[in-house]
Amino acid sequence: MSVVVFGSVNMDLVVEVQRLPLAGETLLGQNFFTAPGGKGANQAVAAARLGSHTRMVGRVGQDVFGTTLRDSLATDGVDIGGVEQDRSAPSGIAAIAVDAAGQNTIVVVPGANGTLDETDLVRLEDALVDARVLLLQLEIPVPLVTAAARAARRHNVTVILDPAPAQPLPPELYALVNILTPNQSEASTLTGIPVRDRETAARAAAILLEHGVRSVIVKLGADGAYWATAADAGWVPPFSVAAIDTVAAGDAFNGALATALASGRVWNEALRWAAAAGALATTKPGAQAAMPRLDELEVLLSS
Repeated sequence: MSVVVFGSVNMDLVVEVQRLPLAGETLLGQNFFTAPGGKGANQAVAAARLGSHTRMVGRVGQDVFGTTLRDSLATDGVDIGGVEQDRSAPSGIAAIAVDAAGQNTIVVVPGANGTLDETDLVRLEDALVDARVLLLQLEIPVPLVTAAARAARRHNVTVILDPAPAQPLPPELYALVNILTPNQSEASTLTGIPVRDRETAARAAAILLEHGVRSVIVKLGADGAYWATAADAGWVPPFSVAAIDTVAAGDAFNGALATALASGRVWNEALRWAAAAGALATTKPGAQAAMPRLDELEVLLSS
């Protein structure tokens, strides 16, 4: 079961605060640490830790962060043959503030992630030859995301797109996506509907299906997830956990979904895997460090 991830690799710079600052306000933080991140890399680690053969295609800088990021991915079992070190740009970073309730704000500086070009698509094409699922996000240029989805379609590979950070999508990209996985905020941005609950998630999902995607999963955080296809719809109940940090919970969700589908699990089982992985990620601080392992997932699924 092979999963390919085409996306961002960042170093996360994390500040822990009692509460998130208001505009123009300066607060004292309680703690600071760096940790490997980037939505693409997070999803790659999530998939690899859950048992899939995972290949990452992306870029980092030729700097200390770049070397650390590649080494970290490799340690978690991710194939980093497609992760280039770019001399022209620094490694991407994400500045993250996390409050005492586990909520966060994130500012991303793309760095080398923004320099991806057609040469990266060549490496991606090679990786797709024996892949089952391609994971995409929007922390790299959207034209390349579209080209990657187009390549996956040629190879009959399932495309899962996490539309984050939220931005308008070209019509062609919608039509190339098998599964779109926005959270509430992203679904609201894409549709203009304020998504607050299952009812508003259903309305947003209907619009996204009209745009051409085959399946939509709206991640509702502690309220689970709502999913819809042209033929059916449903709700995935949440798992009860003691959440301390919501950073990268959506990435754990997507990595687990990809792994489950790549291994041949049916839709409803794959959704439970995804929900369980997302819940487990909230019980640990950080991004990649919080991605659950298969034994942890199995314990939660059986509880």
